[in-house]
Order: sequence, then C-alpha cells, then structure tokens
Amino acid sequence: MILKKIKSSILIAAVTTVLLAPSATVLAADFPNAPIQVAVAYGPGGATDFQARIATMMAGNEKYLNMPMVIFNKPGAGGQKGWNWYASSASQDGHQLAAYNVPHFIAQSLKFDTSYNINNLEPIANWGADPAVLIVPADSPFNSATELVAWAKANPGKLTVSGAGLYVGHHIAGLQLDKAANISTQYIPAGGGVPAMKMVLGSQVMAGFNNLSDAFRQGDRIKILAVADNQREETFLPNVPTFKEQGIDIDDSSVNFRGIMARTGTPPEVIDFLAERVHAMFQDAKVAGKMKAGGSPMRIMTRAQVQNMWAERQVYLDGLLADL
Repeated sequence: MILKKIKSSILIAAVTTVLLAPSATVLAADFPNAPIQVAVAYGPGGATDFQARIATMMAGNEKYLNMPMVIFNKPGAGGQKGWNWYASSASQDGHQLAAYNVPHFIAQSLKFDTSYNINNLEPIANWGADPAVLIVPADSPFNSATELVAWAKANPGKLTVSGAGLYVGHHIAGLQLDKAANISTQYIPAGGGVPAMKMVLGSQVMAGFNNLSDAFRQGDRIKILAVADNQREETFLPNVPTFKEQGIDIDDSSVNFRGIMARTGTPPEVIDFLAERVHAMFQDAKVAGKMKAGGSPMRIMTRAQVQNMWAERQVYLDGLLADL
C-alpha cells in the first residue's frame, strides 16, 4: 500500500513537471512579445550597422520572428563601449540582442579588461565574413601593396595607416603587415570604420585598412591595393589581389565575421528558438539580394558552427597577439 502511494506520488510529480516545463511550441507563441532590440557597437553608416539593418529586415515576417528587430547604436572605443554595456546591463530575456564582430571582441577581451568574452555571450547565427582591405586615396602614388611596402621600408615609421580601432580586424591586419613585410607603420585608430574611411578620403593618412564592403561602396574615390584573405573576393573585387599574391604573408586572421548574439543567462529555449529562426532569416532571398547590392559578402553559419569558430579564433588570436 505504501509502495503504491509512493509510485503514485512520483507519477503525479513527473506529469506536473512535464506540464509546467516550457516547450518550444509554447515558447514560439509567447516569444517574442515585443520588438527585439539589436545593439550595434559601431556608429551609423559603417559596415556592421549597414549589414545588420539588412540582415534583420525580415524579422517581422511570421515565418521568422513575427516581430521586428530594431537596430540601435552604441559606438565607442572600437566596439568596447557597446559590448561592455551589453555584457553587463542588457536584458537576458531575448528581447535585447547584439551584433558581434570577430576577431574584434575576442581580441579586445584578450588585450583589455572588458566585461565581455566568449564565455558570457551566446552566438545565435552568423550572417557574413568581411575581409579587411588595404586602401589609399584615389590620387595616391601607390598602385600595389608592394609599392607601399617599398616606400615604408625607405621611410621607416612615416607611413600613416587608419583603422576602426584597437585590436579590431583592421588593427590586426596592420600588425600582420608590419610583421610580414618587416616595416614599421603608424596605426591610427579612428573610433569606427566610417571615420577611418574619411581619413583616407581626406588624405589625412597615407593608407588605411577598412572593410571590403565599405571600400567597395566608395567606387573610384579610393584605390584598393590588397585583400587580407587567403583568396580573392571574386564576387566584388575580382581584380584585386590578396597580400599573399603580392609576396606578403598575410592570412585570413583579420576577416570580420558578423552575426547576432545573446547574453549568457538567456533561457536555453529562447536561444534555441532564435538560433533556428534567425539562421533561416539570414537565408531569405531578399536579404541576400540587398547584401549583394551593397557589396557585402555573406557567410551564413549556424549557432554550433559559430561556437566552434569563436573557440578556434580565441586560441588563434591568443597566440597571434602574444607573438605580435
């Protein structure tokens, strides 16, 4: 008799647990219940801001999130201001997400005392991979990376190079150039990709590293001398060689991966729901068309693929930055 009562109690408890536990079906009906904010740690008009607005444009469609995603900018210190705020103060219910940039936030977490690192942020999905490119003003005497390097060797420490900030992809590409070509340049962090581009356009610097997508949209206002990747960008810059093709050993370490993330502590059901729907949203034909028109390379990755990429980049950057 006692045994029967115990078994009955266990069965009731188990059924109650199942009934009360949140399911993906219930979650899909309840979440999201308000527009989802997406923090961009860079200023309006830059590549991350530009692409984030396109990548999230279909969020309101019922087959994706059935609620719009709203971009808001928190620029400063090469992304540190926005990501510090996000990792320490943003909500953890899934209604406040953030755009990530790798290698940026990983490299910064290794070099600075930041509130963020790969252990307190949760990737949702990746939409793109944007290589760094070496650019010069349209009237620059340099027509190749080798010409620029030759001048830098003849004039040590005098070549000025702009970039978005410290330990962002642009800076890493600059550090690699100094090491691979055995030169010394003056890297000038501009506080964002847009001001870094303006420094080149205004001839305030002799050269710059910027995003391929931003450089592509400038047309003939600048010259693009080299792509910091392992292969050419055949879709947008088929005639621009890589550094390696010009005898300068720079790999893809500075390629800027972009996607959306949540804070650790966000309910697993919410993260799983977002990972499924956002990954599908990034593959929408309208998103792909807008990205291509804007010169923005896409590389769509699942949550699991991004988790692996983050872990691999952490190990790689730890060694790279220690060596540099």
